Amino acid sequence: MHKVYHKIERIAGNVITVAAEDVSYRELAQVQSPQGVSLAQVIRLDSGMVDLQVFAGSRGISTDSQVRFLGRPMQIPFSDSLLGRVFSGAGEPRDKGPAVNDNPIDIGGSSVNPAKRIIPKNMVRTGIPMIDVFNTLVVSQKLPIFSIAGEPYNELLARIALQAEVDVIILGGMGLKYDDYLFFRDFLEENGALSRTVFFMHTASDPIVECLLVPDASLAVAEQFATQGKNVLVLLTDMTNFADAMKEIAITMEQVPSNRGYPGDLYSQLAARYEKAVDFEGSGSITILAVTTMPGDDVTHPVPDNTGYITEGQFYLRKGRIEPFGSLSRLKQQVNGETREDHRTIMNTMIQLYSSYKETLEKQSMGFRMSTWDSKLLKYGVRFEKEMMDLSVNIPLEQALDLGWKILADCFKPEETGIPSKLAGKFWPG
Repeated sequence: MHKVYHKIERIAGNVITVAAEDVSYRELAQVQSPQGVSLAQVIRLDSGMVDLQVFAGSRGISTDSQVRFLGRPMQIPFSDSLLGRVFSGAGEPRDKGPAVNDNPIDIGGSSVNPAKRIIPKNMVRTGIPMIDVFNTLVVSQKLPIFSIAGEPYNELLARIALQAEVDVIILGGMGLKYDDYLFFRDFLEENGALSRTVFFMHTASDPIVECLLVPDASLAVAEQFATQGKNVLVLLTDMTNFADAMKEIAITMEQVPSNRGYPGDLYSQLAARYEKAVDFEGSGSITILAVTTMPGDDVTHPVPDNTGYITEGQFYLRKGRIEPFGSLSRLKQQVNGETREDHRTIMNTMIQLYSSYKETLEKQSMGFRMSTWDSKLLKYGVRFEKEMMDLSVNIPLEQALDLGWKILADCFKPEETGIPSKLAGKFWPG
């Protein structure tokens, strides 16, 4: 029998404070008020004073409302019936479907012991050449997509969710516009991918605490599927909204702010989520791709800055394309030597020539006379951007490599590319 407290010491925004004993961090509580019963979660313990974030907000709660601690953290149901469903961050159905009450699991637990992880060795095929060819996504990798507001990062995530060769997709949205939520749902439903997808969606109008629950709920469900032997891809958007929710709660709690007002444990909070990426020996895996928007396109902003120290590279999405310069999958060397013998050569050669194309564009803009070589580079750069960089391109890795050879052959002679004659003799189009 859990003790019921009849006095709330303080109400600040959606945070209430109670004098209580034997309470643990992240424990759930029920708050009884004239408005009904609302769930709340412990977010700070300080000398016998317990701060709780009320999920539904503090409207209607008074200092004599009742608080009953449940003795457990936030839980979410788990079963195969989650597939094809849409839930809130708190696990409540958003799709008007029946509630799922099977097998409740705790969320926000510890990450997997590094000694139990295996070295990444398999790629995740996405059908997007700028990923598969040039910055291969690897099973159990954790990668952010750095972008700015207005870029099609949600469209990119939807494409990856549709095309990635994995067993299960977990899609977590934080602070989304309702139109973005509808886009994800309708896009995957129309293209037949909804049946392998679980949605956890928090919109900008939902309680702020649910924004903090979305990554934990998504990753907890992903862990359960992974231990069943399934390869799971977790797509999160937008981690900056997640950090802003932390910041808002920290301000309400009058915490001493750190860089740009974010809480001092921002790095630890982000790392606790990203480190859930894992490849289980003899079982499944969790791979994480998470959008991180950069206010003002500032990579030194605290959220992308801290993220860069945690993750294994990054994708930069600019002007509707994944930029080849700056984007980096640090684990690609683990797998792209096993795909096809010409993979690394095509990757290195095409990026090197694209860099030369960029230099030629600068010369052209300054009025320099264009040489025959410059003309070839200009032709190549236009082809590369249209046929490889454009995110609408959807082709398998092998077809993308063949396309790379064709573009090179249409623009250059074999000896102009620096490709070893052995490979050129085997793959150069006749």
